[in-house]
Amino acid sequence: MASNIDPESDVDAESGQQGGVQSVERALAVLEILARDGHAGVSDIAEEMGIHKSTVSRLLGSLLSREMVQQNTERGKYQLGFGILRLASSIPGRLSLVREARPVLESLAEDFKETVNLAVLRSNYAVNVDQAMGPSTLATYDWVGSLTPLHATSSGKVLLAALTAEERNRVLQETGLPARTSRTITSRSKLETQLLEVARDGYAVVREEFEIGLKSMAVPVYNHIGTVIAAVSISGPSFRFDPENTPGLIQGLREAGLKISAKMGYRQR
Repeated sequence: MASNIDPESDVDAESGQQGGVQSVERALAVLEILARDGHAGVSDIAEEMGIHKSTVSRLLGSLLSREMVQQNTERGKYQLGFGILRLASSIPGRLSLVREARPVLESLAEDFKETVNLAVLRSNYAVNVDQAMGPSTLATYDWVGSLTPLHATSSGKVLLAALTAEERNRVLQETGLPARTSRTITSRSKLETQLLEVARDGYAVVREEFEIGLKSMAVPVYNHIGTVIAAVSISGPSFRFDPENTPGLIQGLREAGLKISAKMGYRQR
């Protein structure tokens, strides 16, 4: 593919303002290939991008000089360098989870006509940090700032499932598994089985475990390194809200979680 391309025409195309923009786009494409594949050689990159190997070599040389890529010992292939980490490390502190999530929460609440919450893990509780209200007059309770038990809420179960076994054991030893309703899971073994299902399925469902008459479903939100930093939940009264049987809800909630994650720098693999 790349062998049919004239390197001289490639050089000409990179001259001037338009060529400068093209070079930037190509450099970004190189970084995206390395991020996706882990490592790649000059020929591999040239073939995928449809440009001459000499052009790829020049791009890699520029990226190498700025430590955006580095050359490994595997037949001279390239991988992302520490310069990328320096840039990425400055992102999280400048991103506001609540601000970035807000339009996604509002859209989800509008689409499914129920209450949507964003929760984070703080001091062994799921703390609701933002809420978007559905249009129903019944959805009037303000959960923002509320501390809710991890073992009895959908957001809490998503956050618990993301912890290491050691971290989860510490939290549950400190909080216990008090019953909020007759349906609250108070058995550690049953909870652990459910958390395995949450990790496998990518969402948690709670049916009147926190409050009689209330059902909810939640999905995780990831940061730039793939760590779960929050959970997005949607909840409603049991008489009209059945999360797993609401058309499009599981997919819509998952997409909402991934949209917020992408805003926080997460790149789905």
